Amino acid sequence: MNTSLAWLKAYVPDLDVEAQEFADAMTLSGSKVEGYEKKDEDLEKIVIGQILKIEKHPDADKLIICQVDVGAGTPLQIVTGAPNVKEGDKVPVVLDGGKVAGGHDGKMTPGGIRIKKGKLRGVESNGMLCSIEELGSTRDMYPEAPESGIYIFGEDAVVGENAVKALGLDDVVVEYEITSNRVDCFSVVGLAREAAATFRKDFFPPVITPTGNSENVNDYIKVTVKDTDLCPRYCARVVKNIRIAPSPVWMQRRLAAHGIRPINNIVDITNYVMEEFGQPMHAYDLDTIAGHEIIVRRGEDGEKFVTLDGQERQVDSSVLMICDADKAVGIAGIMGGENSMITDHVQTMLFEAACFDGTNIRLSSKKVGLRTDASGKFEKGLDPNTALDAINRACQLVEELGAGEVVGGVVDVYSRVRTGNRVPFDPEYVNRLLGTDIDRETMIGYFKKIDLGFDEKTSEVIVPSWRQDLLRPADLAEEVARFYGYDNIPTTLPSGEATTGKLSFKMRIEAIARDIAEFCGFSQGMTYSFESPKVFDRLRIPEDCSLRNVVTISNPLGEDFSIMRTTSLNGMLTSLATNYNRRNKNVRLYELGNIYLPKQLPLTELPEERMQFTLGMYGDGDFYTMKGVVEEFLDKIGMNKKETYDPNAQKPFLHPGRQANIVYDKTVIGFLGELHPEVADTYGIGERAYIAVLDMPAILPFASFDRKYEGIARFPAVTRDISMVVPKEILAGDIEAVIEQRGGKNLESYQLFDVYEGSQIKAGYKSLAYSIVFRSKEKTLEEAEISGAMKKILKALESMGIELRQ
Repeated sequence: MNTSLAWLKAYVPDLDVEAQEFADAMTLSGSKVEGYEKKDEDLEKIVIGQILKIEKHPDADKLIICQVDVGAGTPLQIVTGAPNVKEGDKVPVVLDGGKVAGGHDGKMTPGGIRIKKGKLRGVESNGMLCSIEELGSTRDMYPEAPESGIYIFGEDAVVGENAVKALGLDDVVVEYEITSNRVDCFSVVGLAREAAATFRKDFFPPVITPTGNSENVNDYIKVTVKDTDLCPRYCARVVKNIRIAPSPVWMQRRLAAHGIRPINNIVDITNYVMEEFGQPMHAYDLDTIAGHEIIVRRGEDGEKFVTLDGQERQVDSSVLMICDADKAVGIAGIMGGENSMITDHVQTMLFEAACFDGTNIRLSSKKVGLRTDASGKFEKGLDPNTALDAINRACQLVEELGAGEVVGGVVDVYSRVRTGNRVPFDPEYVNRLLGTDIDRETMIGYFKKIDLGFDEKTSEVIVPSWRQDLLRPADLAEEVARFYGYDNIPTTLPSGEATTGKLSFKMRIEAIARDIAEFCGFSQGMTYSFESPKVFDRLRIPEDCSLRNVVTISNPLGEDFSIMRTTSLNGMLTSLATNYNRRNKNVRLYELGNIYLPKQLPLTELPEERMQFTLGMYGDGDFYTMKGVVEEFLDKIGMNKKETYDPNAQKPFLHPGRQANIVYDKTVIGFLGELHPEVADTYGIGERAYIAVLDMPAILPFASFDRKYEGIARFPAVTRDISMVVPKEILAGDIEAVIEQRGGKNLESYQLFDVYEGSQIKAGYKSLAYSIVFRSKEKTLEEAEISGAMKKILKALESMGIELRQ
């Protein structure tokens, strides 16, 4: 939900606060502000000027020289290429040193564009005339602006006054995150009421005056609601002698601030009331309504309907339709039909303000594939009592703007009247719940500020129907808390029995990572998240690698701390190098720290933070030592499947023949290997160093603390040893995969116990020996069962070019 701060101030006149103060206070009082935009943030020193004289530029056919009165006595000389200006025009003028928001092409420039006096083709120019695009808006929001050229003010514009203010651009648009239970805050009036209560100011809602001539609306239209469960209230009024024209500037500016394009007075009135009261409205051409009758009914299965956007929609019996005597004219709460749309030739118009079942509107919107501003509001479950005020407000605006003649009376079909409720009020309970000591009268004062009544006789708070969220005493306590100020509530100890907390699943996994690392002799390190762009060259990372897509710090301490790291290696290697240079032997370090991966550049949202479990060591130990630590950790967190190692890791910072990706269930969860000699030399590490990095977010889905107890084996195991001559390109992991696949259900374990390469083995081959263990949980295995499994294993190995050693 967005609102214009200027519009709010129309109902809270004494609301004199800065945007940040407003945002902070509203958030603390329960209307969470997501952010705000100062529409004039990049606009400076812009005034209304009047062109006194125009001359051709002596050296440029498309430039002209204007003498412009800006109310400062001596006219300014400004050179422009605008094709639409003439003598006497009043235009926005940026003075020397001022700023505009963007270029004539409508593209905004962050921080704005500073305008300075200078020369154009040899002629002095002391400022600039502005188009609406250069002021940070568009012709959609300012339809009176020319398609190409300078914005022209009306004759009533005052020379020398602030052009930004005259255009309504001295405004702040505030974005809120309104929860669905606060339907009343999906309106300007609702948020103005909240602002008045928050800042303890008087609230003046719009006063709705009676409208209508001496005629009776029932002579023009009849309304029948067949499905009252889906439409508890339907209000209709008629306006005749319609005069289509642009809406007044003040209305256009308020709609534009809400991102709604002004169209004409009738359309703008319906949009205005929808934003003001949070009640969607719709207008029909009464001459297109067959039989001058509105029937609210369910659609028919397979029924097709063309909406205002020209698209054909298919509905069924679950979708509520607005129909006349012959046909459907709208999908209730979503969009009207093309067959009853308002055109420039409309003479008599039917205004509709209704309340529909929120759940049905939500489902219907999804079913027909159409979501609108109106359906978004109806989905929340609107208060039916607002409908009558909204339609009367619209008719009031019609009369005030001279848009037509309002017919007297209103058709109001209200089948299920909603009333407010009463909630018992106990100030002692509120203070006990909040841990405060607020007096009773202060609490009642808070209630009255937000239009809640109070019955002194029964000590009950009278809740109006538009506050659907106030149902019980605890809800009243929340109202007291937010206006007393959450920051003013003292800290108190909770009463009752203590509860035992526990670590989250993610934190338990990280705790195990620390335990395993420290058990294996690693000491914890902590390195900076800020790094230098030179890190990637030190790690031999290619120019086109995604790791070079980094988040750049806007105010770094220096170049060495100017980016957020996308790999954890630099910190670990720097720490290892420091230890090596201080002559520490057998160093083992680990770190649990985040890397920061931008989702896109330039940044439009926060980067992805991924926790990395990084291990580094030199001295005693080798590749297989590091591999053992990794396997110990994965086993400890319940990853019982056999992880595999892919030597085709292609990590440029690792030794090309001593590196591997760690793969679990077809997912790469990390990598390990020996540091590339060139990288080790760059960091000043004078001996072999080994690195392992595990991506914790990739690991978490596979981790589990579920354990199943298995008793001690009751039957004996049978062991078979095999020794093979294997081509060197075949990995031990490939052989183990065959043993697992072909070993059958009785395969218990296997282990590589010998590797040999030498003169007794032919060139290009190596000797591997495995011990394979079989065991049944149900019986003692027979020789035939073991032999059958071994034959399957050997046959598969022979198909890979592997030979048994005799």
